[in-house]
Amino acid sequence: MKRKTTTKRPRKAKVDPVVTEIVRNGVIAVTEEMKTNLMRTAYNIIIYEALDFTTGLFTADGETVSIGIGLPMFIRGMAETVKAKIKHFGRKNIRPGDIYVTNDSYLTGSHLNHVTLTLPIFHKGALLGFSCCMAHWLDIGGTLGGMTTDIFSEGLQIPILKLHDRGKVNDTLIEVIKQNMRLPSRAMGDLRAQITAVKTGERRFLELVERYGRDAVLGAIKAIMDHSEAMARARTRSIPDGVYEAESYMDDDGIDVGKKVPIKVRVIVKGDEMTVDLTEVSRQVRGFYNSGITTGFACSQVAYKCLTSPTDYPINDGSFRSLKAIVPPGRIISAVRPAPMRWWMTYPMTIVDTVFKALAPVIPDRAIAGHHADLLIAALHGINTKTSEFFLANFGPLGGGWGAKRSEDGVSATVCINDGDTHNSPSEQSEVKFPIVVERYALVPDSGGAGRHRGGLGVERVVRARVPMTFNTQVERAHCKPWGLDGGGDATGNEVALRLDGKWKTDFLNAKVLVAMLKTGDAFRLRSGGGGGYGPPLQRPAADVAADAKQGYISVAAVREHYGVVLDPETFAVDIAATEILRNTMRQALGG
Repeated sequence: MKRKTTTKRPRKAKVDPVVTEIVRNGVIAVTEEMKTNLMRTAYNIIIYEALDFTTGLFTADGETVSIGIGLPMFIRGMAETVKAKIKHFGRKNIRPGDIYVTNDSYLTGSHLNHVTLTLPIFHKGALLGFSCCMAHWLDIGGTLGGMTTDIFSEGLQIPILKLHDRGKVNDTLIEVIKQNMRLPSRAMGDLRAQITAVKTGERRFLELVERYGRDAVLGAIKAIMDHSEAMARARTRSIPDGVYEAESYMDDDGIDVGKKVPIKVRVIVKGDEMTVDLTEVSRQVRGFYNSGITTGFACSQVAYKCLTSPTDYPINDGSFRSLKAIVPPGRIISAVRPAPMRWWMTYPMTIVDTVFKALAPVIPDRAIAGHHADLLIAALHGINTKTSEFFLANFGPLGGGWGAKRSEDGVSATVCINDGDTHNSPSEQSEVKFPIVVERYALVPDSGGAGRHRGGLGVERVVRARVPMTFNTQVERAHCKPWGLDGGGDATGNEVALRLDGKWKTDFLNAKVLVAMLKTGDAFRLRSGGGGGYGPPLQRPAADVAADAKQGYISVAAVREHYGVVLDPETFAVDIAATEILRNTMRQALGG
């Protein structure tokens, strides 16, 4: 399947540049206020603390006007969901007071936990656009733990339906949802929070229209999209024409353990347009790591946005008019029913990294080395013996190392690219809400890839169970280590370990522990990988290496082995003469 990721370019209109800038900042403010209201009214920690959601405004045709910074991969899923709802109901049947809902994985591109609400915005009887919110519900029914092999075992599937019909609540649908949730009060709380968010978007957008006029606001939106397109095309022209390819892989699909899942991308640059061809990405797999086709398009969009217009706001569809994506159905990022999708978010991150890898030789100033590329979430459930109540927790995301760039070190302890603006779970808050104790939470020395610029460091968290509980984790990239660029070293991969009866078990074939029973006092350890290094390690200034060692980022042994720097282990002072001799010896051994 080959298609542009947006609709045709709108006609240019004469607009007031001052009003355009006011509208530009106005729509950003609207989507940010939608985010704030959702955060402050949601019931689940995954929404109000981890920020696993995205808000957005869309045109009457379903084009993205502004996305509240959240999960980058949602950028395509929300737009396609809005367009599908327009098609499903037809414009004549879209009315003021309606709110539409769905969690269709093959439409949103993600798992059933992502519930999307869409509210049409009317002004004096005319449809102006849509306010939309996609958020992660902690529970959507389905099996707890283990591996799923089809969508039916993953929870309640909600097709495109009216949650509100001209202002009247669909009580039957509400009851169906409640009946399928383990914690219905929390689900209803999150649903009400999402309704608040989309109504906020409607109210604030209409305030813009009332203040500046409908034609002025809509004209400004078109101008903003045209400007975003121009900026993206200009930056694309700075990339040499050509065909660029790269490969990587995922460890396995959780069922065929040890069988690599191949990833190969092809990027074609011609003039001011780019094509990302994902034809040779692996076919969909039996395990739950698949995602829908909108995520395939999102992979291309996220990579393209990072490379061409990362600071151009608001994020809108104009930025992607010069991008084409080739995403045939039936791949791991374009899976078809009934493929399982529960852990949809893992594989796309490595695909985005692989696109960066393909273009690194020709745009080294914009490329970044590989990162840890996993959420490293622990899913826990059991009975809290103090309250005698069932608890269900997703503890994460953990954060890890990001790749270095040509001009700077990689960042440490930062959430992976799929989850963008999401936050990690505060240890203190998690300890209060769930029967666990965080014993350790620290950076992992030597986890970043060596290089002229060092990769970021991974994070280690050790968590002890205070009551018996079931532990699940679905971590990837234990074996496919985050790669370095231009002579930089690879980082460490992601790891999982269990402390059972006081002894650590670390000999897992991968980093997926799909069902493990923890007794009181047992613990689990998640350790995220680092980021790849950039440039030859021997070119890193010895003073910077010594500073890293003093901070505990690099061990004294690694300083000598990878960087050829000789340090006093007590004072961390550099022995300049010995360092020069050692580095010359290492360069000769490397043939340079």
